[in-house]
Amino acid sequence: MNPAESLVLSTRERVQVTLAERSYDIIIGQGLLGDAGTWYGLPAAAHAMVVTNTTVAPLYAQALRSQLQAQYRQVHEVVLPDGEAHKDWATLNLIFDRLLAEGCDRKTVIFALGGGVVGDMAGFAAACYMRGVPFVQVPTTLLAQVDSSVGGKTAVNHPLGKNMIGAFYQPARVVCDLDSLNTLPDRELSAGLAEVIKYGPIADAPFLDWLESNMDGLRSRDPALLAHAIRRCCEIKAKVVGIDEREGGLRAILNFGHTFGHAIEAGMGYGVWLHGEAVAAGMVMAADLSERLGLAESGLTIRLARLIERAGLPVRGPALGAHDYLRHMRVDKKSEAGDIRFVLIDGLGSAVVRPAPDALVAACIEAHCA
Repeated sequence: MNPAESLVLSTRERVQVTLAERSYDIIIGQGLLGDAGTWYGLPAAAHAMVVTNTTVAPLYAQALRSQLQAQYRQVHEVVLPDGEAHKDWATLNLIFDRLLAEGCDRKTVIFALGGGVVGDMAGFAAACYMRGVPFVQVPTTLLAQVDSSVGGKTAVNHPLGKNMIGAFYQPARVVCDLDSLNTLPDRELSAGLAEVIKYGPIADAPFLDWLESNMDGLRSRDPALLAHAIRRCCEIKAKVVGIDEREGGLRAILNFGHTFGHAIEAGMGYGVWLHGEAVAAGMVMAADLSERLGLAESGLTIRLARLIERAGLPVRGPALGAHDYLRHMRVDKKSEAGDIRFVLIDGLGSAVVRPAPDALVAACIEAHCA
C-alpha cells in the first residue's frame, strides 16, 4: 500500500452544504458503508426504507441494512429496475407502493443507495411522500458522488424532456464511500469523469490543470486522486448551492454541457447514451459556442476535447440534425419564453448563462456531430 492510499484509508473528509436549517454534511472516504459511525446522528424513526436497483442491491444493500438495523426497528427495501430508461412515473410509484404497504409514517427515513437515477427518484419520493420525509443519499457511482447526490435536485423524466417533473429537496446527509467505485464498470467511471471535468472550465482553472496531469490515475481508480477530485467537486458545488439553492441564477452554471447533452439523451432515447457521455459531447459543443461568441479564449474547445477523450468519453454527438437538437433544447428547463439559454465559458474558470443565435448553435452542432 502506498502512503497516499494509506492516508485515504485512515481519514474521512467532510464538506458542508450550508443552507441554514437545511444544512448537511457530505462525508467522503473509504469503508464508510460498513462503519457504524457513518450513520450516527440521522433523524430518529421507526422505519427506514432502502431504495436501490437490481445492479447495486446484490453488492451493497445487505451491508447498509445491517448498519441501519441498529437504529431503526424496521428496515425495508425496494429494488428498482436499473437504468435511465426506468426513471419515470411508473418506477417512482414502486417506491410509493412499498412505503404504503409497509405502513411507513412521516418520520420514515429513505436511503438512496445507487447512482444518479436512484438518487433522483428516491429523493423525489421523499419530497412527495406524506408531503416530505427525510432522506439520505448513498451514491455508488462517481457521477452521483460529484454531482447528482449533492444539492437537492430530485426528478423523473418525461418523454418530452429530461428531469422535467421534480422538486428541490435537500438530503439529511450524503455518504460517498470510495470503495463502491471499485465495482463500477469502466464506462460508468468515464461517465462520472464528465461531471468532474465540468467543474474546471466553469469555476476552477487550476483544477482543470490538475485533471490534465492526473487523468490516467483517475481512470486507474487511484483512491487518493479520486478522493481529491470528489472533495474538490463537492466543495465547488456546495458553495454554489449555498448561494443559489433553487437555480435562480448562479447554480445554472453547473449545467455546462447539459443543454446539448439533454437533447442527445432525449433524441436518442433515455439510456442509449449515458448521461455523462451526453454531457461530454455537450461540453465540446458548448465550448465551441463560447469561442464563436468571443467569450472563451481560442483553443479551449480543442483542449477540452483532448481531456474528454483521455477520460474515455465521446467528443462528437450523434447526427440527430440541428433541427432536432434545437427542438429538444427548447424543452430544457433553462429555456425562457422559447429562448434557449446556454451555460458558456466566459474566460477559463468562469461561466455565464445566456442565449445564442440559432444559426450559431446549429453551426456548432454540425461541426461536432457524427
